[in-house]
Amino acid sequence: MEKNTLIYGIRAVIEAIDSNESINRVFMQRGLNNKNGFELIKKLNKNSIEISYVPVEKLNRLTPKNHQGVVATISPINFLTISDLSDLIESKPKSISLLILDQLSDVRNFGAIVRTAECTAIDCIVIQSSGSAPVNGDTIKTSSGAIFNVPICKVSHIKDAIFLLKQHDIKIFGASEKAENNIYQTEFGKSQAIIMGSEGKGLSSSVIKLCDELIRIPLLGKIESLNVSVACGTILYEMVRQKHH
Repeated sequence: MEKNTLIYGIRAVIEAIDSNESINRVFMQRGLNNKNGFELIKKLNKNSIEISYVPVEKLNRLTPKNHQGVVATISPINFLTISDLSDLIESKPKSISLLILDQLSDVRNFGAIVRTAECTAIDCIVIQSSGSAPVNGDTIKTSSGAIFNVPICKVSHIKDAIFLLKQHDIKIFGASEKAENNIYQTEFGKSQAIIMGSEGKGLSSSVIKLCDELIRIPLLGKIESLNVSVACGTILYEMVRQKHH
């Protein structure tokens, strides 16, 4: 069941953070400068929770109640931590497949990718705390509920997850149009992670440097790129084909 996705009031949001609620984003009134507000900002920064500074009219639209200049959206799911991800990897030492999303920001694309990941038995999806699509009602609807069946790990930075995977000798494939090999020339193993980039920018250059191998999807028409959720599905199903061939 989806939890109530809105909380409001400075103290209520602070308590939610202290209770380890999965907070997606906090909307804060521009110019809010009281003591409790500063305490909240410190906690948000410490926990890598995104803050959007907005005019009070936006907050009034979100809730008619006394919000004290702060409204937060709570995720309907609980995310894994990097420590949980480490435990998951260690529990599957012989075969694990992971999907890493490098600041993918469109909710519907995210939901569609989660749905495909569930259908292709991906063990975990890794996203970054800031800059990623929130998990909300639209995500749940687009994923057809798959969001509740695939563990999602939220990390401060994608690189944290990549370094962890490298320690466990998990091969990192980055999806990039700059790759020499296409997915049909690529040999996927029993354990790997696929990194998909954001809709507009693709993989960031710092993430590309950390990949063991870059892969691309052959494009035969005039358009130079696929929708990211379609591209992701194409790669994941090539992995499935090789596994069951």
